[in-house]
Amino acid sequence: MLSFLRKSPADGTTIRGTFAHGVHPPEAKDDTSKLAIRQFPFAPSFVVPVSQHIGKPAKVIVREGQKVRRGECIAEPDGFLSVAMHSPVTGTVRGIGPVPSITGRMVEGIFLEPSAASSQEVMHGTPCDVATASVDEILTAIQRAGVVGLGGAGFPTHAKLKIPEGKRCDTLLINGVECEPYLTTDHRVMLEHAADVMVGLRYLLKLTAAKRTIIAVEANKADAAEALRAAVPSDLQVEVAVLPVKYPQGAEKLLITALLGREVPSGGLPIDVGAVCTNVATTAEIGQLLPTGQGIQERVLTLGGPGIRDKGNYRVPIGTPLRFVMETAGTTGELGHVFLGGPMMGQAVSSLDIPVTKGTTGVIAFTADQTGPLTDRLEYPCIRCGACLEACPLFLNPSRMGLLAKHGRYDEMVAEEHLFDCFECGSCTFVCPSHIPLVQHFRVAKTQMRRRKAKA
Repeated sequence: MLSFLRKSPADGTTIRGTFAHGVHPPEAKDDTSKLAIRQFPFAPSFVVPVSQHIGKPAKVIVREGQKVRRGECIAEPDGFLSVAMHSPVTGTVRGIGPVPSITGRMVEGIFLEPSAASSQEVMHGTPCDVATASVDEILTAIQRAGVVGLGGAGFPTHAKLKIPEGKRCDTLLINGVECEPYLTTDHRVMLEHAADVMVGLRYLLKLTAAKRTIIAVEANKADAAEALRAAVPSDLQVEVAVLPVKYPQGAEKLLITALLGREVPSGGLPIDVGAVCTNVATTAEIGQLLPTGQGIQERVLTLGGPGIRDKGNYRVPIGTPLRFVMETAGTTGELGHVFLGGPMMGQAVSSLDIPVTKGTTGVIAFTADQTGPLTDRLEYPCIRCGACLEACPLFLNPSRMGLLAKHGRYDEMVAEEHLFDCFECGSCTFVCPSHIPLVQHFRVAKTQMRRRKAKA
């Protein structure tokens, strides 16, 4: 499982090694990888959930009828594991109450109506100067800017970058792998905002005190690797590492194995092996926001898939209703399935009334005639072929875990099969010839175990 190096005979680029197992789904990136980032139109109304991150929801600090400016803080952090929310538009607060979410649950949110006469300029705050700010001041600035992991996980970035007492970071990894099919947002950010990535790096290096920095890019994004190399300032030592294309290489534990030859222990974190890993779009966002004191009020996402007519990479205001996104981009036929995120790790939506959030990396759509009803996909008994074992990058036993989940034996899944090490990459489901929805079984099992723990 250790990393290795080899030379590409075509251009002499150093190609890094990779992790064991994994799969090679169709990349499906050609439709959007060459399309520059465009600004998406503003919707006639917005819905901003105050829980768009792992941790405690933000605390609403506006009232119904209040006028707000684009970029103004409308919900402040409520504790350490919480981040601020900012208005995506200049307009009026029309209500505060339950809003739909991707989980199917209703969560607290803020309803906004934009002002038709506004130029929608972004409100600036107090800049955070990387040269003079302390570590604690930078962490606070990131939290108040509302920055979370833009790769889809939504973990508060300031919490991730706070090095625990007794731990040390020797290597900072910037994740530009973007191995999920269809998604090209990170690719375009690296091409178009390489300078912002470098500014963000300065903040991260001050926080982590890392002696080594590596930006990881897969071989299908060679132009992004070149753009990053060209943007590296003369006073920064940054390696841009090119990796072979394989899924799910963007998972931070696997990236650490591929680049450093280190294995994060079961239940452990990257800092346990001296590494901190941050998404490249998150790094660029820090580089954009902190020097001006802005809050995050929009994000870049990919609109793609065969069901989308006007495909592309767009900067979409947070809180834009998915229905408006689909109506504006247009569809090529009757919609079948719409995913937030890619088709491997993303979630299929049951309603177009949910909004775009900070964790929305893409909106990928398929028409009904391309997917058919879910009932057409017959599930067969497990044939013990072992394909899922060969695919699992963490060397788990998805077959046995699936059987245990089917019979509700969740305690055994945790104690014997390390259920919570699974990060739901979908590789096992992808290769299963019996069409067993293994990842869905694992998600149900995790939910049940968390509920048991909460009751206890």
